[in-house]
Amino acid sequence: MTDRRLRETFDRAASHYQAARPDYPADLYAGLLAMTGLRPPAHLLEVGCGPGKATLPLARMGFSITAVELGPVLAAEARRNLAEFPDSSVITSSFEEWRPPPGARFDLVYAATAWRWVDPEVKYAKAADLLPRSGHLAVWDARHAFPVGFDPFFTEIQKVYDELGEGDGAVWPPPSPGERPDPTAAEFEASGRFAVVGTRRHVWARRYTAEEYIALLGTFSGHIAMEPAKREHLFREVRRLLATRPDGRLTRHWSAVLTIGRRT
Repeated sequence: MTDRRLRETFDRAASHYQAARPDYPADLYAGLLAMTGLRPPAHLLEVGCGPGKATLPLARMGFSITAVELGPVLAAEARRNLAEFPDSSVITSSFEEWRPPPGARFDLVYAATAWRWVDPEVKYAKAADLLPRSGHLAVWDARHAFPVGFDPFFTEIQKVYDELGEGDGAVWPPPSPGERPDPTAAEFEASGRFAVVGTRRHVWARRYTAEEYIALLGTFSGHIAMEPAKREHLFREVRRLLATRPDGRLTRHWSAVLTIGRRT
């Protein structure tokens, strides 16, 4: 089961989530369309749209999108961000509890960074029921990546997490993107509902000032739920470490693995 307490924290970051989180690479969307064969105005269902981070690029392409979002504040942000796209609508509900109209079918069900928060006992069966035969399910995430030569800032700040008791106990440094297994494809197959038709990994980097990086951290569930005193200490250390750099910036790498399955 997912941690409902943590998945409900994102609504508290609604006002700055859209600006703080990175955009997904254009190549990711190109791969999505290439592997599924989708073309506008196909009808898509997004699970956990947040403020519309992954919704907007597809809406701009001309797709019709129904998005389901658990957080009422995030859902309201998504409606504002999608206001110019009349073929896009946002429903405030968890995916598990949402009751689609009778006979509803979508050409694609997709989730960006949200799939891991949906009940595994529900998500694959419900997605399959909303797709026609040969319809597709696509999921991707955006995780911190540590390629060879990653910014040494993260080794220094990891010491702060450990001192605060907020480290995960894993071996440091983490594996590089190509060495880190992604269990999503195995989950697709194990569900008995989908056959994987392709996976693609995307790695990119962004530069952050201290305040930009602190805003980003404020969109992560673990940081939102962190004790305020610990969080403030962590943020002071981010500012202190970056203040010693000539440009005051860090480089953070991101990794997104796009997994696409066809309904069996």
